[in-house]
Parts: sequence; C-alpha cells; structure tokens
Amino acid sequence: MTASGALIATICARGGSKGLPRKNVLPFAGLPLIAHSIRQALACPQIEGVYVSTDDEEIAQVARDHGAQVPYLRPAELATDSAGKLPAIEHLAAHLEAGGAQIAAIVDLQPTSPLRSAHDLQAALALRDRAGLVVSVTQPSHNPYYTLVEAAPEGGLCLSKPLASGQAVARQAVPEVWGLNGAIYVWRRDALTRAVRDGFWSVDMCPLVMPRERSIDIDDRLDFDTAEWLFTSGRTGAATPSSLESQT
Repeated sequence: MTASGALIATICARGGSKGLPRKNVLPFAGLPLIAHSIRQALACPQIEGVYVSTDDEEIAQVARDHGAQVPYLRPAELATDSAGKLPAIEHLAAHLEAGGAQIAAIVDLQPTSPLRSAHDLQAALALRDRAGLVVSVTQPSHNPYYTLVEAAPEGGLCLSKPLASGQAVARQAVPEVWGLNGAIYVWRRDALTRAVRDGFWSVDMCPLVMPRERSIDIDDRLDFDTAEWLFTSGRTGAATPSSLESQT
C-alpha cells in the first residue's frame, strides 16, 4: 500500500453471454475460465485484493473457490447487455471505500483474456505512474488505412480511414495502428471516476503492446478453442510486452 491507498484487482463477469453461453465458468485447460485471471491477480505481489463483480451466483461461487472476494451480487441495472463495464467497476470501488478501504489504483482483468502473462501484468504495473490509464493493445490483423472499407455516401466503397491524399498506398507506408485487446487496464482511481462521468477517451492513456498470440479475447467457441490450443501447446510466446513510448 502507498500513502494514497492500495492497488486492487477487479474482474467483471456477467452471467449472460450470447456468443458463448456460460463462458466465464466453462472448463479451460482444466480450470473454469475465470479462474485463470483470478490466479494471475493473486500471484501478483503488488495487488492487495482481488474482487469479482458478477450478477451470477455460480460465477460468484467459482470465484470464491479460487480465492477471489465477491462482496455482493451486482445490481441488475449494471448487468444488462447494454450496461458498460466501467460503472460496475466504479460501483465496486465505491462499495469498498464505503467500508473504509483506501484505493489508489485498480487493475481490471478481463476474464475472457486468459493468455496474458505475468510479464504482461508486471509491465503494465510498471507504467502506472505515467498516465491515468495503462491499457493493453496489440497489432491488429487489418489496418484501417489500407484494408478496412465501408460504404461510401455516394455508393460503392471507400477506405474507413483514408490518408490525406485519398489514395491507398503500400502497406508499409501507412501509419501503424493498434487495437485494444481488453486484457489489462490499470486505472488510477480518480481517472476511473472521470471516465465513468466523461467517457473512456477523456482519460490520458499509456499503451502497453502485447503480442497477438496473447491477445485473444474469447467471445465465441472458435476463440475459446483457439485460445485453449495456444495455452495448452505452450505457443503463447516468450516475448515481453512493451510501451509504445519506448518505441518512439
């Protein structure tokens, strides 16, 4: 704990899932999927408490069985398909603070990103003083400057993000882009409150680049099977992540 408070971890897991029903508790490499994220957080020495926010009693019990704390079942209005995750994290943090906790920062780990490594988590925490939010990203399969198209107002297709010249150029010449992979978010406590009030992009951010093989976000059965194969075959890669700041 620092003078300003503790570093805690949150894991948000709703019971409802359209793409892959009950995915948070499905067996993944011998453990319920959510258990992998819980274990990663518990193994991190800087994290002083691991809390699961869920509306589902089965998920809550699985989380407790694997060492996480579940202070309550999430209110229904924070567990709908349209409810954002940030209000649920804020609700949990405020609940803990009402009980006397002092929170300096929150590490939010998505339970559907089991391939993140201890290196990824430690690298993200090492950047926490640089911005209100450290967010993990990865290089996407497609670049919007080069391959992603959308319907043009006058008909036909146009690039989703055209260059100033309006011309598609060689792939190597377009700006490099990254995609949020959802694996790790490290929030300064005040930045989380600001994001809930003013929107996610209102917060200053420091990106952490993770390799694509550790960036799968499980949404459907294909994602699940691919991630489990990578996990069990040991093909999640040994390269450590990096900050974009160190690359510029």
